[in-house]
Amino acid sequence: MEDEVKGLGTVFIDYWNQFLEAVPGLILALIIIVVGIFIARQIASFFGNKILGRMEDPLMGRFLVTSLRLLIIIGAVLLGLRAAGLSGIAGALFGALGASAVILGFAFRDIGENFISGIILAFNRPFDINDTIRVVDHFGKVKSLQFRYTHIKTFDGKDVYIPNSDVLTEPVQNYTADGFIRYDFVVGIAYEDDIQGAKEVIQHVLDHNELIIRDDDHINFVAEDELAASTVNLRVYFWVNTKDFRAGALQVRGEVIRDIKNAIDANNYNLPADITEIKLYGSERDIPLRIEFDNTPNSEAENLPPRAQKKGVDPGKPESTPQ
Repeated sequence: MEDEVKGLGTVFIDYWNQFLEAVPGLILALIIIVVGIFIARQIASFFGNKILGRMEDPLMGRFLVTSLRLLIIIGAVLLGLRAAGLSGIAGALFGALGASAVILGFAFRDIGENFISGIILAFNRPFDINDTIRVVDHFGKVKSLQFRYTHIKTFDGKDVYIPNSDVLTEPVQNYTADGFIRYDFVVGIAYEDDIQGAKEVIQHVLDHNELIIRDDDHINFVAEDELAASTVNLRVYFWVNTKDFRAGALQVRGEVIRDIKNAIDANNYNLPADITEIKLYGSERDIPLRIEFDNTPNSEAENLPPRAQKKGVDPGKPESTPQ
């Protein structure tokens, strides 16, 4: 029994001595790692200012700065383990990480997909910072691209973080890639109106609006669109600048609609409402109908005889004559 106790004591003393011998190396390793993290931040900040200030693509610059910081930190950790005499542990650790990568890949598949998608988007993507894009149902301006998500700011003030895998696999609509977008809307005129004349009135508005883009590649025009139930529909096509999509483009569209409506009215063209058709089924042959007139200008009451206007006589009912 005493021999076993002495053996355990000897083993404990041996391990304690080995630990004391390793303490300086562990302290040195800890110092190297801490200093490495500090240096990584400083170098990343220094090169970040240089890269972001000169690169035309700030999203790519941020990706390179983040990658540089991570590489320096990993290098500091490896150097610290080597200084502590744990280079074998470092090799075993990375080997274990490589072996477990498959298991972790299945467990965190979505995170892995977003990470890899972020790397792909950093080098090949369909948008830049402050571009206006639509991804699925999300519509706004791009603010940043991270390893796992893309940050956009919607026009109603919401911050939306879209997984990079969705950005990579879903269709991305970029409204500001070249700075132009074509709008269109429908103007319905009456069947008795002159179609060509109405088109010329609308075209005159398009040709004299200074906010509409006009060049060889961006043509503004009006075309017959449909013979609807109540109107002849003309579709108006025009190009606007989308650099300030939130305000500029939408305001120009509103001004064009307003100006065309005023021009149509000024040239005595009609914008009739939809015609409603009433059908009677079964044994009914008519429906009760009563018409009331008011005293507003241009009302049908002005066409009534003065006596009928005073008494409120139904214009469809003949006046009785004294016998």
